[in-house]
Amino acid sequence: MDLPEEGSMPRLGFGTGGLKDDTAREAVRAALDAGYRRFDTAEGYGNEEAVGDALADAEREDVFITSKALPKHLDYESLIEACERSLERLGVEYLDCYQLHWPNPAISVRETMAAMTKLKREGKIRHVGVSNVEPYTLSCIQHVSEVPVAVNQIEYHPWRQQRDVVAYCESEGVAVDAAAPLARTEVFGEEAIADIAAAHGKTEAQVVLRWALERGVAVAPGSASPEHIRANADVFGWELREEERERIDALERGESVYNLSPLDWENDAFGIAR
Repeated sequence: MDLPEEGSMPRLGFGTGGLKDDTAREAVRAALDAGYRRFDTAEGYGNEEAVGDALADAEREDVFITSKALPKHLDYESLIEACERSLERLGVEYLDCYQLHWPNPAISVRETMAAMTKLKREGKIRHVGVSNVEPYTLSCIQHVSEVPVAVNQIEYHPWRQQRDVVAYCESEGVAVDAAAPLARTEVFGEEAIADIAAAHGKTEAQVVLRWALERGVAVAPGSASPEHIRANADVFGWELREEERERIDALERGESVYNLSPLDWENDAFGIAR
């Protein structure tokens, strides 16, 4: 999945949300051993230092590291400072992609993207990304930004496919990366997924990840289990049939598995001050 300008983003990544301390270190090391080369973290995950520790022995150019800024840090100075803190915790000189974790309607996107432009021009980030952004807001961000938006990470899985967002991103050359690509395992047990897994001799997780990839969406599953980490990497070299993809498509029901309310403004995940 090529991105604008330098570098490319591996279609398969390793998500670290929910992993902390030694659990995060061990999981990231297991993912490295299993062949993952893209690692997704965020200041809101509270694990950047652990992720950095685990990646310290890898050649920097061999790994693609993404982090994200909390909404409360999207004003100009705060965003620059948040990025610099993330770099320090991760122990790296630049991020391959730096994303806005959630939109903050209380802060001008012009201000936010001006800070992103500065960070990119200074070489602290290579690509600019967003997360959880619908087409209207993304179009506005693109309109005012001096640097291109490379990726939009959205909740994407069989129960919530956000086809309008995916279609818009495809039309604009913005890569789509799936957050919660396995719906936090809640889609496991769906008859269609179980049938397809049995037919291919694959796990349900592998089938769901393969389906997303074949629909043009990058994936970054996370796990603390080395066995699951290795299994989730086995998503290349085989394909689903079109009728199988369509069976999974039909599971769409617009259901989110996030346990966060976008109206809980006091929650640190959103952090929008009065």
